[in-house]
Amino acid sequence: MESNVHSIRPQRLQPGIGFSSGPTGTLRSSLRPGVTVPIAPLLPSPASLAASSGPPPPPPPLQLHSLYGGVGAGLGPGAAGHCNPGNPAVLKEAVEAVVRSFAKHTQGYGRVNVVEALQEFWQMKLTRGADLRNGALVVYEMVPSNSPPYVCYVSLPGGSCFGSFQFCPTKAEARRSAAKIALMNSVFNEHPSRRITDEFIEKSVSEALASFNGNREEADNPNTGIGAFRFMLESNKGKSMLEFQELMTVFQLLHWNGSLKAMRERQCSRQEVLAHYSHRALDDDMRTQMAADWVNREQGIAGTIAQEVASTERELEDARLAGRELRFYKEKKDILMLAMGQLSAANTATLPSH
Repeated sequence: MESNVHSIRPQRLQPGIGFSSGPTGTLRSSLRPGVTVPIAPLLPSPASLAASSGPPPPPPPLQLHSLYGGVGAGLGPGAAGHCNPGNPAVLKEAVEAVVRSFAKHTQGYGRVNVVEALQEFWQMKLTRGADLRNGALVVYEMVPSNSPPYVCYVSLPGGSCFGSFQFCPTKAEARRSAAKIALMNSVFNEHPSRRITDEFIEKSVSEALASFNGNREEADNPNTGIGAFRFMLESNKGKSMLEFQELMTVFQLLHWNGSLKAMRERQCSRQEVLAHYSHRALDDDMRTQMAADWVNREQGIAGTIAQEVASTERELEDARLAGRELRFYKEKKDILMLAMGQLSAANTATLPSH
């Protein structure tokens, strides 16, 4: 596998900004997120795995229901073993237990200011050498509303996003609710069980092979789905589940936007695409290109964006109330909102002047 990785020509893996009109073209024109093609994956969704050679889904993101069999067992009475992310009472109990535990181990007294605690946690990680490219700032975003319930999102330094998961009668309470779930996930993410190790990789690949009737040769071939899955895990060895989920968000968005399908049609191999985007952060350029594709779809079929927005808002709401990591859904909505802005600007520009 090492030789395969090194055989990729670095000069061909520069971020592409052009768009080839032909069926093939260089990787510079192929490895870009903006496309206008039917949505179909190079890395398929779990529902299509049984009928394709795509990789199995990645290890589960850091979510409440994936914690209770291991470190979650220490959350306290009633929390371990039967967590239902859709159960608000259990979710609230679990989060409060982690916040109390965090306060105890950091010599906190009385009620914890979770907003301050979350910021201090990430500041501590930065001072201890964590690779936080944009610093340790935790960013909050209130959803505009003139009446309760209020909703707040919080983005962590690496890009992971969480949201208030309770009914919040005030904006301050929504901010605290978001900080609580983010603090819980931040603390759990430090546990050794949340690191990608050789043992974890072997277990994940073996489970993937068993689930999708694969064979060992597939796992050793990076051009197969399971091989690509293994390649991604090994490329991120030592990282935490939260860090890995941040990376996977990029590929989820490329899949959702149809970009991976277009790259494959331009004869980009899985390994080339994975190697390229594993080192490219989600930025405004990528969002703008994806938004432009949704504008093209809307111009082809009116109502496409509105339908996708409605679907995305439902997904975002369900995930928020379940206490899950939200960045994929949040980015989808932001890209669609950006597309609506582009569409509006384009329509305004074409209006006749008086």
